[in-house]
Amino acid sequence: MGHIVKVSKPRPVNLDLQTIRFPLTAIASILHRIAGVITLFSVAILLWLLDLSLSSASGFEAASSILDSFFVKFILWGILTALAYHIVGGIRHLLQDLQYFEELESGKASAQVSFVITAVLSVLAGVLVW
Repeated sequence: MGHIVKVSKPRPVNLDLQTIRFPLTAIASILHRIAGVITLFSVAILLWLLDLSLSSASGFEAASSILDSFFVKFILWGILTALAYHIVGGIRHLLQDLQYFEELESGKASAQVSFVITAVLSVLAGVLVW
């Protein structure tokens, strides 16, 4: 069957998550995936609100009253921020697929730029929501 290969040096095992330091590019990639999951699940909420608002005049009033809550506005702002980051990160990944920003330093710089662009878009989303 299979052969067991003995490793001459034992590999270090670091299970203390507080001591692990991810590079900025890894954080950007992980956040891009998280933003994608948030966007995926938020589509259901947004489609439900759209359906409710288009169902009738009273449905529109119900959707409007739901969106008047501070908590719902905060959630909507979070959804828009996640969507903005996912789009910005997606463009960054597409550019990397085209052979741009593949080196370590340019990859870090593009991650920083994507964070700044997302921060600006997040502020704009806050202005739009409130």
